[in-house]
Amino acid sequence: MTRKLFWDDPYRTCLDTRIARVDGDEVILEATILYALSGGQESDAGTIGGFEVLEARKDGREIRYRLAPGHRLAPGDAVAVAIDWERRYRLMRLHFAAEIVLELVMARLPGIHKVGAHIAADKARIDFAWNEPLTPLLPGFAEQAARIVAADTPILSGFSDEAAERRFWEIPGFARVPCGGTHLRRTGEIGALTLKRRNTGKGKERIEITLADAQASANPQPTSE
Repeated sequence: MTRKLFWDDPYRTCLDTRIARVDGDEVILEATILYALSGGQESDAGTIGGFEVLEARKDGREIRYRLAPGHRLAPGDAVAVAIDWERRYRLMRLHFAAEIVLELVMARLPGIHKVGAHIAADKARIDFAWNEPLTPLLPGFAEQAARIVAADTPILSGFSDEAAERRFWEIPGFARVPCGGTHLRRTGEIGALTLKRRNTGKGKERIEITLADAQASANPQPTSE
């Protein structure tokens, strides 16, 4: 089973590991820092042995990486793995911004149901089954989220069931939520954000979340070891 080091240190950008298995254009690593699409959070971008990762996908609890045909990598080969840190960090910030907004919405509207979510590097969205426009509530949600960000509270994350790879994040006094994504260390890293409502059809409401700047001023240095 691949060791998923993106959970141990989501700020890590480089890794020396070995190829565990090759299936045509797809490889499996002994250890990885490249996150694969899961829970609405898009995959990382990066390289394995200098080859661009064209797709990262979950296969049960394994992760398969598709490279360009003719990569010539073989089991046992030593490879360097690198991720696009700028993309990773934006995904982490938008992911956690969406998590906070979701918890605020669910607390304010107990009968609402989340029906979808997607976190990309440019924006995040959360879709709800709800029959009334959420527009009047957005300023309040934005103000509450801004207070949580400004508090710069530590974010705890870990395994609730390590054998089953079930994880959680927690902000003490706010929420503890099951989630297997890559998480920030502190809420202040999110920075300023903007909320926008979209109507995607009868009985559905969407909240879009964007970051107000390209990179938070409190951006910690990524780690390579």
